[in-house]
Amino acid sequence: MGSIVVDVMLKPEILDPQGQAVAGALPRLGIEGFTDVRQGKRFVLTVEGEVTDEHLAHARQAAETLLSNPVIEDVVAVHALDATAPTEGDA
Repeated sequence: MGSIVVDVMLKPEILDPQGQAVAGALPRLGIEGFTDVRQGKRFVLTVEGEVTDEHLAHARQAAETLLSNPVIEDVVAVHALDATAPTEGDA
């Protein structure tokens, strides 16, 4: 099975209260050096077999029409998930 990742972020001009809250909490936790935090969302779409160009085209269409709100969000990435890349928790 293959997977496609779609990353969606708020447009830069849209206020991001969740990102601001995280940015304010980081220094209180002793985590320094970050000047801004923006939150987004990630979708992982699974397909049978290998990811094809057709799968990616359909994922881009879904990203633009269903997975994002084009008024306030940008689709920033649509790509096949590398099966050799570490998954969450492997870092």
